[in-house]
Amino acid sequence: MSIWGNYYRLIVIAIGFLCLASVCSNYIVINFTFICMKNDYTESYLDQNGTVRSVYDYSSGEKKWIMWAVAAGTIIGTIPINLLYVKYGARYPFLVAGIVSCISTAFVPLAARANFFILILLRFLQGLAYSADFAAIGLMTVRWAPLSETATFVAILTAFTGISSVVTNSFTGLICESTLGWKYAFYLHAAVGILLFVIWTIVYIDHPEDTKRVSQKELGHIQKNKSDAHLDRNTSVPYGKILTSPVILCVWVNAFFEMSAVIMFSSYMPIYFHEVLKFGITETGFYVALVLFSYMPIRFVAALFSDKFTMISEKLKIMIFNTFAVGGSGFFFACIGFIPAEHKMISLSFFILTMCCIGVNSGGFYKCGVLHARQFAHVVIAAIQWMKCLALFSAPALVAIFVSDESNRLQWLWVHLVLGGLMIIVRLLC
Repeated sequence: MSIWGNYYRLIVIAIGFLCLASVCSNYIVINFTFICMKNDYTESYLDQNGTVRSVYDYSSGEKKWIMWAVAAGTIIGTIPINLLYVKYGARYPFLVAGIVSCISTAFVPLAARANFFILILLRFLQGLAYSADFAAIGLMTVRWAPLSETATFVAILTAFTGISSVVTNSFTGLICESTLGWKYAFYLHAAVGILLFVIWTIVYIDHPEDTKRVSQKELGHIQKNKSDAHLDRNTSVPYGKILTSPVILCVWVNAFFEMSAVIMFSSYMPIYFHEVLKFGITETGFYVALVLFSYMPIRFVAALFSDKFTMISEKLKIMIFNTFAVGGSGFFFACIGFIPAEHKMISLSFFILTMCCIGVNSGGFYKCGVLHARQFAHVVIAAIQWMKCLALFSAPALVAIFVSDESNRLQWLWVHLVLGGLMIIVRLLC
């Protein structure tokens, strides 16, 4: 038994995190390439005004459908994929989802040139694959995380959205400006994803007790203080009790509004920075990455504090963290809309403050859901994924209602004010 046998859970969480980030990166890479694609005139046409336009220059309405296709795929895929996880574990269902995500990503440039409806179909497949992410987080946490490391596991695994956005936006910005062009952003994302999922298949085991790679010391640490019911593989999921639990319902409502802000950032922050704040393409990539990375240190410190600080009750800790994660982020998000475009660095700082508040959510509604549901936490977290699907509809819908000119800050103000205000109200009520 190598020394890694005492820390095999860390290997699992590392490759699991990278695969989660890959699936997320595959669907968000187009959010940044929108900026580059419209300037690609290798395929162009004359519009009704006689102006030459790129076939890749999508209108706000077309972008809305490109976003919604992912949401539709994720909504439709969440329940059946969760059932596959319950029956077969995470190893092979997540592998299939990853391969589908990578293949569909590789064909996006071709579809963008050939047919808009084929592009929508590929985006739908990316959404189907993305629906596998959160249930995978739930299963990895339930089966590999010691109870004393729950918030830490959740913090690391749910950080995939921020990390994937940081890497994807920085990486894509450089590729767009290089001689390779925006298409290679999709090709390289797909290639890296295939490699990661091959490693996933080799490394991941659904049950720690089923492999000799895990030492008895490590197994004892993972299973410490877990009940027999928690460890029982044959326990049926009480869906009725979960769906009617006031605590779980509160977790899901908070998750929906917080996820709406996250989707707004990951989908529209590059556009806002470039069109409203007038940052260049390379600057936009850098500053978007900065915002999405800035909350990482706070995220992990908050998770460690949540797990290790025992001077106050778990309930009080969860309430404090959730107030910052939902109410605090809502306040700063609403404030962004009032900052004039010429004060771009102040706007940038408020984007960072919003993300820092969101970063403590692992000690808030996430931990609440895991501790309340215990061995059925993967069902609760999969439903949070479903909330994220709804957010994939609500965020573009909110933008479609208020924003017709992407460079008009006053139109964006209403987006920030409405969503930020609702987040504050939800935290006060729930």
